[in-house]
Amino acid sequence: MRPLLPALLHPSRRPLVLHLPAHGRGRGLAPPLDRLLRQRPGSWDLPELPQIGGPLEPGGGVATAQRRCAALLGADHCWFGVNGASGLLQAALLGLAPPGSRVLLPRNLHRSLLHGCVLGQLRPVLFDLPFDSATGLWLPPDRAWLEAVLGEALAGGPLAAAVLVSPTYQGLTAALPALVALLHQAGLPVLVDQAHGGGEALAAAADLVVLSCQKAAGGLAQSAALLAQGPRFDRAALERSLLWLQTSSPSALLLASAEASLLAAISREGQARRRQAEGLAARLRQRCHQRALPLVANQDPLRLVLHTAALGINGLAADAWLMERGVLAELPEPGTLTFCLGEVPPRGVLTRLPRQLVALVRQLGGDPLPPFQRPPLPRVGEPELPLGQAWRGPSRPVALAEAAGCLAAEPLCPYPPGIPLLIPGERLDAARADWLVEQACRWPGQIADTVRVVAD
Repeated sequence: MRPLLPALLHPSRRPLVLHLPAHGRGRGLAPPLDRLLRQRPGSWDLPELPQIGGPLEPGGGVATAQRRCAALLGADHCWFGVNGASGLLQAALLGLAPPGSRVLLPRNLHRSLLHGCVLGQLRPVLFDLPFDSATGLWLPPDRAWLEAVLGEALAGGPLAAAVLVSPTYQGLTAALPALVALLHQAGLPVLVDQAHGGGEALAAAADLVVLSCQKAAGGLAQSAALLAQGPRFDRAALERSLLWLQTSSPSALLLASAEASLLAAISREGQARRRQAEGLAARLRQRCHQRALPLVANQDPLRLVLHTAALGINGLAADAWLMERGVLAELPEPGTLTFCLGEVPPRGVLTRLPRQLVALVRQLGGDPLPPFQRPPLPRVGEPELPLGQAWRGPSRPVALAEAAGCLAAEPLCPYPPGIPLLIPGERLDAARADWLVEQACRWPGQIADTVRVVAD
């Protein structure tokens, strides 16, 4: 492997780039951001000068840009972030829930929310999700599912807030208006992780929404935005959390990336560009279907999800095979492989990707993989030990096959997508330990055959 600088200065030639950031190595950058980056390098690397300000400053260009983005997106407030959606998710959670309170979180939460619970001394109440045994993917809940979850969670005590994830990494969306309305009826403020979306949760009346400007818009990595509306949050508490978790020296370039990408996405030109990309994506899907390449149905036209399990191929093996041939996907999982087409899909994708996928099937394909085992999880569960106590206390390694009865001292978390399969403080029963052994086989190189458990 080459060191970082040579790898950036001399990248591989002509790869088919189908991974994040969505700008596709510059093809789909928001036009104002593209122009900025063409200026003399470093001219945009500026501190919080008075005319620029920062996300929490009342005056300056950043404050003006945040107010403009909030108004155009339909929010009451907008804050830019330079620590990715991860940092803003953590700040939002800490702004909604005081220390010691219980927060309702889906099992497909990003690991950053788990870290936020540790930082804020919060008690996660984790709820299970519908599961598709053919693909191995968690699915969004419907209202009836969430109603059952909510009843069981509230039976264990009051909740301070709830979190929903929509869309998922694979472009699966929930019926957010019904879910948000149900949680509001229970008196809960709702934070929606829309790192892979465009702010649609605002129209569903979500209180806080986190966007990633590099995942669903033409921004740079680490640029993100937090949107807020309505009366169910304390602005002072939210800004205090932002102060704690965001750098005191934010990058002017990343702040400009947040502004430029958000405004470009809702502009007439940006919407026309997206329609063009979606038209190309529709033709690509048609070509895949013509070649009998199975795709997972989803709601994001720019996320192409190949159902590798139906082809008899582990998605991680498919990813490794394609990468050797210059096709760089975004998300390999045991049953699927997700490609991100981006704001401006790469030239040649209509011919190169189907051709390489057909070759993949010819070389690695076979009988469909057996159905994936549903995770043996309770509908609602809470760690037996506080997260921080389990994660930071004395621990010892144990083979997964021998971990039944132990309390986990660390998460098991394939990355990407960064979704924990095991939470610190959870007790592993025999069924859960057996399932994790199976997961370690399905995620070669991603999950160790040992886990750290709380020392007796």
